[in-house]
Amino acid sequence: QVQLVESGGGLVQAGGSLRLTCRVSTIIFSTKDFGWYRQAPGKQRELVAVISSTANTNYTDSVKGRFTISRDNARRTVYLQMNNLKPEDTAVYYCNRGSLQKFDWGQGTQVTVSS
Repeated sequence: QVQLVESGGGLVQAGGSLRLTCRVSTIIFSTKDFGWYRQAPGKQRELVAVISSTANTNYTDSVKGRFTISRDNARRTVYLQMNNLKPEDTAVYYCNRGSLQKFDWGQGTQVTVSS
């Protein structure tokens, strides 16, 4: 069973930065697209950023220019660098495959941005 372990969240003031890390326990990591998702209270989970197996990236409009997704295949790790954070970025952040087929969701990591 594949495990996804997210970390790096925390409380930060608006304008601050955080770097999220997702460790993935699968030997087929390098062949899969991965994405960062977030779920704010009372809202549906949304895809924030995705990175393909060839490191092409895409972002939802609200984070373009502020967030950067990257991957390290040797470490089976996906990162999300978040800069210029805004209160509306407050959510639990998860990583998972960037396709309709998903692994079991991890615990996520809480990001709270104060104004």
